[in-house]
Amino acid sequence: MQEGLLEKAGILMSQQRYDDAEKLLGEVISADPTNDYVLYLLAEVNLQKENLNKAEEYIDSAIALYPQESRYFFLKSRLYLFREKKADAEKYIRQAIGMDPYNADYFSLLAHILLIKKDYEAALNTANEALALDANHLLGLNVRSTALLKLNRKEESFSTIAEALHEDPNDAYTHSNYGWGLLEKGDVKKSLVHFTEALRNDPNSMHAKAGMIEALKARFMVYRWFLQYSFWMSNMAAKYQWAFIAGFYFGTKALQRLADSSPTLRPFLLPLIILLFVFAFSTWIINPLGNLFLRLNKYGKHLLDKEEKITSTLTGVCVLLSVLSGITYLLTANEPWLVAAFFTFTMLIPVSRLFAKPPGIFISYVSAMFVVGAIATVTAFTMGEIGTLATVYLFGLLAFQFLANYFVIRD
Repeated sequence: MQEGLLEKAGILMSQQRYDDAEKLLGEVISADPTNDYVLYLLAEVNLQKENLNKAEEYIDSAIALYPQESRYFFLKSRLYLFREKKADAEKYIRQAIGMDPYNADYFSLLAHILLIKKDYEAALNTANEALALDANHLLGLNVRSTALLKLNRKEESFSTIAEALHEDPNDAYTHSNYGWGLLEKGDVKKSLVHFTEALRNDPNSMHAKAGMIEALKARFMVYRWFLQYSFWMSNMAAKYQWAFIAGFYFGTKALQRLADSSPTLRPFLLPLIILLFVFAFSTWIINPLGNLFLRLNKYGKHLLDKEEKITSTLTGVCVLLSVLSGITYLLTANEPWLVAAFFTFTMLIPVSRLFAKPPGIFISYVSAMFVVGAIATVTAFTMGEIGTLATVYLFGLLAFQFLANYFVIRD
């Protein structure tokens, strides 16, 4: 009886009918509550349904009953990776490898975690270990390809991903991974082909959707330059990212001081300082601006999620209000309109990270900045002065940039 139900549950899971599979597994576990394998299957079902707390309860129960089973730790590693807790994910997959050092799935997952941690050499070596156990392992091939690309070994990278596609021409993740590699290489047209193929095979692939969005925006040259800069920055270790940010900030300040103190150099330095400012500002706003343009595309608008649509709408509102306020100032020479233009223009920076992780923190921060800036602007119109709230707003704007960079680099 139980074997028949487990067989049916397995078929349902292969068909991604997880609710039906969970019902059958629930019947089995009710009759046999200490069956660690069924608890493991229930954990797998709930992991696929993204019910992470329930999945953890089930897998912890399975491990408590039979701690010698390596695949239970493999699942727990995947669960923590889903939660973006890389250290815990690595700990549990290493436990699984310690129990079964001949499983390509385990080495491939460890390689994937190391890749996320930007330890590219270790990721490559671990992926090679996985492929030594199973030369056709898709995740192992994909991780190897990406690690090689990050190490600037492009020919080997694309040769490896081609091998993965040969192994399974319909694998959505492989097509998506190939698309991202081509996008980083700068081949936008070819990347779109692979993202399209990935979404054809798996319409719910967030990895492919994100790639498709970036590829569509990268058709614009300015965004393509920004994307290359983003890849360059993201490939750096955290300490080098901070070094670049600090060097850029203090270097710009040094140029400003030099321009102020040297009338001879000022005509040459001012254009450079303005160019650096435009570059720095554009890195904050170009992504939501790109999403705003994407919403005008009859296909692109369906790729954006609710949060991206809200952010792009607010970006459009800020741009419109800033332009209108600036024009009004030029026509009237009424300084409060210049304050309004500055406020709505600079709000583009915090709005661009409104829904960034960790959830809730930036919504609260951006809301507080808006209130402070709005009151300072109203004060400028009613009292003829900006007051201390303007100083608070400017400090908050500067602090926001370091806070946002901290979370981006940390993650």
